[in-house]
Amino acid sequence: MPITLYDVCRPPVALALKLFCRYEFVNREVSLPDEPLIVVSNHLSWLDIPLVGVGVRRRRISFMAKKEYFHSPVHAFIIRVLGSFTVDRSTVDRSAFDLAARALRDGRALGIFPEGTRSRTLQLQKGKLGVAFIALRSNAVILPIGISGTEKIRQKYQGSKRRLLYRPRVTVNIGQPFRLPHVNGKPTRSDLATSTETVMKHIAELLPEDYRGVYRSDGH
Repeated sequence: MPITLYDVCRPPVALALKLFCRYEFVNREVSLPDEPLIVVSNHLSWLDIPLVGVGVRRRRISFMAKKEYFHSPVHAFIIRVLGSFTVDRSTVDRSAFDLAARALRDGRALGIFPEGTRSRTLQLQKGKLGVAFIALRSNAVILPIGISGTEKIRQKYQGSKRRLLYRPRVTVNIGQPFRLPHVNGKPTRSDLATSTETVMKHIAELLPEDYRGVYRSDGH
């Protein structure tokens, strides 16, 4: 496979991330299939995008990212290098779904944060139906990831100057690939809800209990 800007920029992005946190990848050597792949993760910080892009080494990921991330030149540069495209959350963004389908057809992995936005409480929120729609439509394999610790990075910019040296520990826990059960015909809303629940439970299993939110094993 030819070397792309994505491949060239991944090592310096990995080094730059060390300015913000002390990150650890768990199960990074997981075997990934050579077929359409959707990478899903919980979402706590904009840095989740480069962390996932660096952590999943064997595939190039095109991320579905909210358009607000592109307002910052720094954020926009990093996430564009890592193959992101915008999603307008205020409407049904059909162009974003078309770009997602094209990315999968072109052999790239697709990165999605099923919650649709960052969690401000650490807790895993209810997943949106879009990821299930794309996965069922494409029959793609899904790679779940649980991220903990990136919510602490913003503390670098709060309080005294000493926090500029603060680098929290971040864990990127990579799970086992899986595929959603096949649905005959066009998926109903009930099918999408059931499939979304399956995706979110896979993510929750990769998170510490106090991050799992509505998907906690004790139901609280």
